[in-house]
Amino acid sequence: MKVVYARCAGLDVHKTTVHVCVRIRAAGSNRIRTDFAQFCTYTEDLERLRAFLRKHSVRRLVMESTGVFWKPVWNVLEQSSWKFDLALVNPQHVHALPGRKTDQQDCHRLAELGQYDLLRASFIPPVTIRELREITRRRTHLQGDLNRLVNRIGRLLETANVKLSSVVSSITGKTGMLILKALAG
Repeated sequence: MKVVYARCAGLDVHKTTVHVCVRIRAAGSNRIRTDFAQFCTYTEDLERLRAFLRKHSVRRLVMESTGVFWKPVWNVLEQSSWKFDLALVNPQHVHALPGRKTDQQDCHRLAELGQYDLLRASFIPPVTIRELREITRRRTHLQGDLNRLVNRIGRLLETANVKLSSVVSSITGKTGMLILKALAG
């Protein structure tokens, strides 16, 4: 197989740790040197991870999308002035291949498959789009919370035999709120 990336790193990301394997092909030969490291997932540790990868002159990074744990790692590496070629891969694609299963072996396997460019990266939108998506999701959740609260108030009024929803179109509208304030006070 042809090595596509002379220097590639595989990151096995967990909740509290990141296991890293850096594979470096020696110039002019087929010998590959590997270097392993482990980092915690606090910001300072992720910055040390970034420095470690920069020290090894790695551009191509491959990591699995494990829940939300990959996001802080991605964000720290993405903001680096040293422009990494980040690839987020679906764990099912990696684990569908036969083989072993330890953290060190996982990161080594990711680095190896990444070095030969055998993994398809997921699409990750730019930072601005990701931020807009977060705002939109937050607004949707808040709207759902508001609807649940209004429905709860309506059910509470019904159990107290106050038929406010039969008299006004919206219990949180101007008239409905005036009636609720009068009932409360």
